[in-house]
Amino acid sequence: MTSSELWTRESAERYDAEESEMSSAAALGPALAFLAELAGDGRALEFAIGTGRVGVPLRERGVPVVGIELSEHMVAVLRRKTGEDVLPVFVGDMATTVVPGTFSLVYLVYNTITNLLTQDEQVECFRNAARHLAPGGRFVIELGVPPLRFLPPGQVAVPFDVSASHVGFDTFDLVEQILVSHHFTRDGDDGHYRRDNSRHRYAWPAELDLMARIAGLEPERRVADWDGAPFTQDSAKHISVWRKPA
Repeated sequence: MTSSELWTRESAERYDAEESEMSSAAALGPALAFLAELAGDGRALEFAIGTGRVGVPLRERGVPVVGIELSEHMVAVLRRKTGEDVLPVFVGDMATTVVPGTFSLVYLVYNTITNLLTQDEQVECFRNAARHLAPGGRFVIELGVPPLRFLPPGQVAVPFDVSASHVGFDTFDLVEQILVSHHFTRDGDDGHYRRDNSRHRYAWPAELDLMARIAGLEPERRVADWDGAPFTQDSAKHISVWRKPA
């Protein structure tokens, strides 16, 4: 097992409800169009497919999708949406698990590469993507830009959501490049909040480019969102595409 933290049955059961906004047609439409165009007539492999938030609707658009997922509980939720014969999923970590065949697209969305908590494992994730790509195939990552510019001297926490139902903030270990996401989520109408946290290793776009080079992949495109807006110094996230040489 890698250093990734496992999703429990309880967190897997809550995931779709808590991410309903990110599962809407408005949020998913541009991502699905972006990925389907890159997949073309080939197959797509999703690392950390989770409950199928992206993989299931991408398959419904006609792209053959295979998934890798570390948490059996997340896969169990996905299985309520579609069968193994339609969307095969292999239980294992995305840095080392090998599935049969080659793909025109491998993708890893929603900051999930940060679940790998060491640089070595993140490099192996790139190598695993390259291993599965056919010549000319693409590897796509969606990842936030570390918000360190919001940290004044001596501060280690940055809020990312403050609402009536949820308070979220990240704390940073600037030496190890580890952030911990803290969540206080309103649980029912009795005023109680549920506390959760998760660890992540953040990485800069330039560091990912070096990982790609180590894996034999070439940079092709970097944009600020799935609609293709230009990536600038003010962008909060990036969609990066690397290509396996033909």
